[in-house]
Amino acid sequence: MGVSHRYHVTPGVFANSLVSVVDNSGAKVARVISVIGNRSHGVHRKIHNAGVGDMIVVSVVEGRPEVRKQKLRAIVVRQRRPFRRHDGTWVAFDDNAVVIVSEEGQPKGTEIHGPIAMEAAQRWPQIASLAALVI
Repeated sequence: MGVSHRYHVTPGVFANSLVSVVDNSGAKVARVISVIGNRSHGVHRKIHNAGVGDMIVVSVVEGRPEVRKQKLRAIVVRQRRPFRRHDGTWVAFDDNAVVIVSEEGQPKGTEIHGPIAMEAAQRWPQIASLAALVI
């Protein structure tokens, strides 16, 4: 078996969670609707979950009027729930945060406020180039 570049991250963002949007796309708070590429699709009564670096579908709750009440895609860049890295360190952030992206994963904003996790930066290099701090 080859080495996988996809890290396993303990999920910390679930369906119907409120997350803060940390880019300058105009959205401030979003609600998680579903997870893109979830392996548990079709499992009865399963609560879909996402971790750092996963793409999700969100509905904008607070923000500018032109982006409110829209379904958009986003990438999870921070989560409150601690997750373990391969070197044994545990990482947890103060909030759950996402970055609004297009269908292909291109960020809609031009800057990202606050730090982002290294796992999200490795999986989405376009987001890493906008981030001021990668932890």
